[in-house]
Amino acid sequence: MNLEPKRTLKPRPIPSVQKEPRGARPRRKRRVDFRLLHKKLEHTLAHIAGSDEMVPALKESLHSIVRDFRDDLGLLAGRLYERRGKIYRLLDQSGRGPKVDADFTFSASYKPIERLRLDGYMFSRQGDADFDQRIERPLGIQAYAAIVIGERNRYLISFTLRRRFPEEQITYALNTIRHVINIKIQQLRLEDIIWEASEIQMSMLPRETPRFKGYDIYGHAVPADIVGGDLFDYIPISERILGLAIADSRGHGLPAALQARDVIVGLRMGSEEHFKMVSMIEKLNRVIARSALATQFVSLFYGELEENGNLIYCNAGHHPGLLLHGDRFTELHEGGLLLGPDPQAKYQRGFKFLKKGDLLVLFTDGVVEAISASGEEFGTPRLRNLVLESRNLSAKELVQLILNRVDQWCQPRKPADDRTALVIRRTA
Repeated sequence: MNLEPKRTLKPRPIPSVQKEPRGARPRRKRRVDFRLLHKKLEHTLAHIAGSDEMVPALKESLHSIVRDFRDDLGLLAGRLYERRGKIYRLLDQSGRGPKVDADFTFSASYKPIERLRLDGYMFSRQGDADFDQRIERPLGIQAYAAIVIGERNRYLISFTLRRRFPEEQITYALNTIRHVINIKIQQLRLEDIIWEASEIQMSMLPRETPRFKGYDIYGHAVPADIVGGDLFDYIPISERILGLAIADSRGHGLPAALQARDVIVGLRMGSEEHFKMVSMIEKLNRVIARSALATQFVSLFYGELEENGNLIYCNAGHHPGLLLHGDRFTELHEGGLLLGPDPQAKYQRGFKFLKKGDLLVLFTDGVVEAISASGEEFGTPRLRNLVLESRNLSAKELVQLILNRVDQWCQPRKPADDRTALVIRRTA
């Protein structure tokens, strides 16, 4: 046994089992009710699902398992270790019997541990081939069990067992515990990745509203999941031209977010004062069509607004922008197909002029296609009426009102799709 303690220690096995007292009557082999055992395991491990940190959850699990299954599985004690390089270091211990020193370590190359890391689970009794008589016997060890969990067997839990206990019952229980804990570790890791993706996506959104002379502008995106497929952006082209974009990837979640991000990045790289808008959109369409996520098509409304009120835009399969002049709405349709389905698609520009007091409202599917509890869509006519009634609000107030009304429309359920609204008002 190749032990590498931090300081001089007597060699001792990781899992250990104390002998039953001399003269004790042998226990009868009980009939195991695996259904009840599984229910008890679910109850014992329920706290893992509510934990956001792995090590505290594992420590709590160790104490719960030893306490709750002392009689069911013949557990006398348990110890939790974490692998650091070529050694496993003690993190916590629970139960009866002698305690190992707090700085106890052992080599990951110890033969039984190598087998444990390969199989994920190990049960060994006196007389087994891997039972080291030179170490276990002098210490009174008759049987032990251990499991490894986490990526690359990062954690190890060993248990001190009574000699006379059914291996079948212990095997079932500890492998179930290993399965549940591994699922939780994977879940926490996935959540970390998704939150990181969410932070990346949020960093792509504008951090502040641009100051563009003569205009009041505000946009906001609300994802249906941690990450969403909606994005909007302000792209400074020059001192007198501001690019405005709103994109909606089909669906929501991480794949949609990645696709929408690619669109915004492409716009930021391709938007220049003397670069043709149609050429940029067509090139972006070919990039999306070649993407590994080609089934995640993207709708896009992109426009370039000049200080004098001229708006040149291209609508690539997006909901038409609503331009309010007086009491009349004009829909901004000109453009072409969704980005992605047809790499050879052609696009065209549209032209509008914003006069003082005019209001342009851009939005995604999640606004007008939001469904009420009775199954009715919020719809474009309802959005138009809301904008008409609230035209005197600031751009920010109008965006917040639109998104709040959509949320109210869906109650008591949560909106199923991402919602984004962008409002531009000419003030001078």
